[in-house]
Amino acid sequence: MSIHRMKRASILFIVLLLIPMSAVSAVEPVTAPALSGVEQAHAELWSKFIDDYGIIHDYVGDLPTPEDCSLGKPNAIGWWSPIEDGPMFTGLYLPAACERARRSGDLVDKDQARRLARGLMKCASVSEVPGMIVRGVGTDGLCHYPLGSDDQTHPWFYGLHAYVMSDLPSADERREIIAKMKTVAEVLESTGWRCPADGAFKGQFRGGYRGHLFRDAARYLYLLRAMHEVTGDQIWLERYQTAQAAIPEHADKSRVEICAEGYARDREAIRHIDTHQLWIYVGSQASLARLAAMETDEKLRSHYRAGLALNAKHALNSLNVYNTFDNQDKKVFGNADWRAVYNTWFPQKNQADAERLSRTGDKLKRGERKSYEQARMQNPLAAAAIIALADDGTHRGRIEDAINHYDYSKLNMATFFFAECAAFARKSDK
Repeated sequence: MSIHRMKRASILFIVLLLIPMSAVSAVEPVTAPALSGVEQAHAELWSKFIDDYGIIHDYVGDLPTPEDCSLGKPNAIGWWSPIEDGPMFTGLYLPAACERARRSGDLVDKDQARRLARGLMKCASVSEVPGMIVRGVGTDGLCHYPLGSDDQTHPWFYGLHAYVMSDLPSADERREIIAKMKTVAEVLESTGWRCPADGAFKGQFRGGYRGHLFRDAARYLYLLRAMHEVTGDQIWLERYQTAQAAIPEHADKSRVEICAEGYARDREAIRHIDTHQLWIYVGSQASLARLAAMETDEKLRSHYRAGLALNAKHALNSLNVYNTFDNQDKKVFGNADWRAVYNTWFPQKNQADAERLSRTGDKLKRGERKSYEQARMQNPLAAAAIIALADDGTHRGRIEDAINHYDYSKLNMATFFFAECAAFARKSDK
């Protein structure tokens, strides 16, 4: 994980995925018909939070204009805006949409999955900088903030990987998406797997994948192995195998050994993982699941399975927090009017300035509802997805209870999409 996201973890605490085809042995899946909350969550997500391009917004609110994006309002990173996490949320959600469509065979479900894939492709097509995945687009369908991140780029690959491996895209669409994935991956390879920026920050990077944390190892190995699966090019497999055995700087174990330790390894570097940050670990758990499914060496696969199991075990206590969410809560979600909340602005000459600006805001206007949903809905449902990706069926009832607890019509944050990620984490026989 980049130092930027580490800093952001503390910011989120103060201000206050999924999916893929399973990596472990087939068991009785968690299916949507058994979860009444899944259908409500699905309907609410598609009626409120997904834009015309197929990109998920963080919440319903005024979109940034070209001027906002150019000046960096509310900040140049785009934090706290409705388009803060477009490819992250869309990419984590798309595999669930693909599995939903596969099970149902419904034309509407299939069209929704294709729309999400087009949204991800748009995120890779509006910047003049090759390899940049933008966070989303503003009012003109083109404007965007100049700083993306590793947290946006990895799910972009993850969602499109699941999509092109499904039977949903046409042959031409599949070729187009794989070509774009290859272009982005080759740029990242040339930058040392750092994520490029554009605009006033052109030539700079925000986040990467070669660090020493669990998230770094799981995501980096997944990206390399996924590129081999979609392209068939031997060079990606060779890079993957080399990276598996390599010991990252500041680490004393190989990447595959780091994967076996799970997210507990990161607790010292990233504060409040279990109570507030599991949402940024759904993608890592999903990466382990896909790595275990793709890996042919049983000894190496066992490391991925060990990490999957540990993460699921650690996430159980976080899942139980769903019980503390009151569907009748009336706290103010002032973030919807982000222009009023984040009304302080100054020119940002560097990324540190942008982070400093992101820490400003009117606390009274902001209210407490966002942090309430993050701690008592977002984190438990992220935990549900993490558990479902590795669960042998033992905790299915607890996952169902969590998903069915919420009245999704009353939620302000789109991160309840993790409910569908949990429900469709395993591939059913249907």
